[in-house]
Amino acid sequence: MTQSSDTDKKICLGVIVGSHGVHGRVKIKAYTQDPKNVGAYGPVETAQGSFPIKVTGVSKGVVIAALDGVRDRTQSDAMRGVSLFVSREALGSEEEEDNFFHADLVGLRAMLASGELVGEVVGVHDFGAGDLLEIKLVDGRLELMPFTKDNVPEIRFDARDMVIDPPAGLFDAPASKNPKRRRSPKSVEKMAKKAEEKAIKAALTEQTPETPSGDSEPTQDNSGQVSVPNDDAPSETEIVSEENGEKNG
Repeated sequence: MTQSSDTDKKICLGVIVGSHGVHGRVKIKAYTQDPKNVGAYGPVETAQGSFPIKVTGVSKGVVIAALDGVRDRTQSDAMRGVSLFVSREALGSEEEEDNFFHADLVGLRAMLASGELVGEVVGVHDFGAGDLLEIKLVDGRLELMPFTKDNVPEIRFDARDMVIDPPAGLFDAPASKNPKRRRSPKSVEKMAKKAEEKAIKAALTEQTPETPSGDSEPTQDNSGQVSVPNDDAPSETEIVSEENGEKNG
């Protein structure tokens, strides 16, 4: 990795991202290798003035600190988004040409060798397995990339950018997913009721089949014999009429 020129005389150690409690303490996203060192270099400088800083703890990736003169939540809320600077002299000297402060990298544009803009460095982290660059991509996503010579072959502080060669697929967008729409409990209950009504109707239809029109059902007498009506057989009235006719004749 190479440097092209000296950086500005001030180094950004971190940025205030919110309030903590009601007594004026703030939450700081630190850019120092050890987050607690954000308060190790004396008073920090801001657009609002210079503040002695006292680190009181670390919680969920941010540093909790008290700034001299900030005593309540109203004041700490007003500090949200304020960057904290110290002079380069306060950090000591970097004698080797290939060395620089991690804070120097924050704000540099990440470019491919072709000149295509990939994003911007917004943080440098070490979770125990080596330095990682946090890069905000042009589409707004935040991605981590190992800070190695292969991945970052050149740093150009004069141009405020770095040339990167990320591993294949590292910054690919995740596959889009179309999750099924979740139905409300009321909608599910309504669907279940309709299905139940449909099942009951089908069961009733199966138990009471329709009788063809014009047909008579067979009957069973006391002897157990089944008698099938015959529409062609003469009725009792017709038989009596025939008998009377024979007598009269």
